Amino acid sequence: MFSLPVVALAALLYRAGLLDFQPAIATLGAGLVLALVAGVLGTVAFFVTWETGWLGIGRAIAAVAIAVLVLAGPAAVLARGMMLPKLTDIATDAADPPRFRGLALAHPREANSLVFGGAEAAAAQRIAYPGIKPVDLTATPEEAFNTVLALVQKRKWRILDAVPPRGTRRDGQIEAVAVSPLMGFRSDVSIRIRPTSKGARVDMRSSARYGIHDLGTNAQRIEALMADLTAERRRR
Repeated sequence: MFSLPVVALAALLYRAGLLDFQPAIATLGAGLVLALVAGVLGTVAFFVTWETGWLGIGRAIAAVAIAVLVLAGPAAVLARGMMLPKLTDIATDAADPPRFRGLALAHPREANSLVFGGAEAAAAQRIAYPGIKPVDLTATPEEAFNTVLALVQKRKWRILDAVPPRGTRRDGQIEAVAVSPLMGFRSDVSIRIRPTSKGARVDMRSSARYGIHDLGTNAQRIEALMADLTAERRRR
């Protein structure tokens, strides 16, 4: 049971800004290790009580149940992430990724670089995430910008800058910070709306602020928003 408050404490303190990334990961890891040890001991205790009498069987089952509750989510994320390349920055246009302007000024010094990984990262991204591509719309750049802005607001990302497009003279851009549901890990997001001959092209970039592996979360974030954008424009 002690693993539950340890994991919760890691999330709460990190979200409140009272823990830096590395201590938060260490605290979370400690909670997960506690749950794993409890699950192993609970399994052993289950078979011991089976042979020697049923005294304590409830606690053994409870230990295993708590371990499964604590470990199931992280285990699924890690299992999926370990099959993916170590990337922290994903963009729909790896040759010309959307830039960070406002976020670059507010970016912590110890955070990951906002400079895109280059040709090697782009090649790894193409292999791992072939579906990460720009979305071309038959809407005007202004309509596309308003739709994207509404989707960002719906997700409750913290918007730092929103510059609407100006005809063919200026691209539209939205910069925001996305926060993961449980731990509150932050990712920097930049979305570019560029006019085309048929309407507008929307590119998106998502960069994990800390860590050496995003475990696929940036690609999931981009795919989800682009899918919602396409569906939203089809309804209009």
